[in-house]
This record gives sequence, structure tokens and C-alpha cells, in this order.
Amino acid sequence: MLIVDDHDLVATSLALGLRAEGLDARACSPVAATAEDGPGLVLLDLDLGRDAQGHRIDGVTLVAPLRAAGWTVLVLSGTVDRARIGAALAEGAVAAVPKAAPFPRLLVAVRAALAGREAMSDARRQELVDLHARRSADRRSLGARLDRLTPREREVLAHLAAGHRAQAVADTFVVSLATVRSQIRAILTKLEASSQLEAVALYRRAAPPDAGR
Repeated sequence: MLIVDDHDLVATSLALGLRAEGLDARACSPVAATAEDGPGLVLLDLDLGRDAQGHRIDGVTLVAPLRAAGWTVLVLSGTVDRARIGAALAEGAVAAVPKAAPFPRLLVAVRAALAGREAMSDARRQELVDLHARRSADRRSLGARLDRLTPREREVLAHLAAGHRAQAVADTFVVSLATVRSQIRAILTKLEASSQLEAVALYRRAAPPDAGR
């Protein structure tokens, strides 16, 4: 059994606890995990820090490669984003257990997954997968509306989302305030937004989950 977590202490402590229960478990780095050959079980965190280039490692993207390598994947994550858990389940994870869950609960899920039994109720699993599907559809719809914007309008909207006022945006692009206000009106029209606040909210909703973390 592999434990994929970017916190060495957490992974090592969990491995020791599982070994004490007679289960063969060891910690494995996110980078090395997909190079390991299954079959077996992987306990996978979803928030896996950053790679050598500083890019965030999203555990959801590891589910399919791990499954292709023959592993059964059980999500063990501290994320409170249920749609992200749904995304991992949609990619093929068999179940999800919160990191805050009592160890006996995790142990039950682990033993069930190892035995090929149901480790999560079908109803709960479908609820999370459906939530992910709805969010993905919403994000695609928002993306289509954002695609109506010109590159400069996108830049202006990004500045507004960062909390910059229109005058500051004008100063950044060395244009008049009237020009920026005209661009903002165009943004509202194209996004079908009734206010600047709504446009900014749409922009943030369209961003990838946990962007910038």
C-alpha cells in the first residue's frame, strides 16, 4: 500500500499505524507514485504541495495514471471542497475519507478497498460526482462567456478582480479613465453581468479550484 502525501510526517505516521494493524504500507512521494507498478492500494491526498518548478500538484490529476498502473485509489484528504473529491471519484477513486476522520473509520475503508468491497456508499459517491459535474458545467459556461472578451478586457477584469480601482487600471495601461470605464461597460455586456461586482464574481468562479494555492 502506498501513502501519497506531501507531508512526510503525516505519511510516515500513517504508515506506522497501518503496519501496526498488519497492513503493508509505506510513504511515497507524489512524483514517484505513478512510476510504481500495482496492483495495490494508494491512499492519496489531493493537496500535494508544489513541484520543482513551483507548480501546484493536484492529486485529482494522479488518479487516472495510478488507475492505469493497476492501483486502487482511496482519497484521504483534508480538502473541504466536495466537488474536488467528486472529481477524484469521477476519475476512478473508489472512495474518499476525510483526514480528520477517526483512524478506525479509515481502517474500515482501507480493508474494504483491499478486499474489493464497497468502501463508500453508492448514494454518497453519486452525490459527490454529480456535484463535480455541475461545477464543471458551470465553469464551462462561464468560460464561454469569458471567451467573448478581448485580451485587454480580460486584463482589465483580472485587475478589477485583484481589487484595483478603475483609475489604477488606467494608470497601469497608460490610458484615460474614460477608456477603462468604456472597457468595463463592454465587459459587463459580454458577461451579461449587471455590476462590476458580479463580473468579478464570475471571473473568480471560472478560475480553477484552489488556483494560486
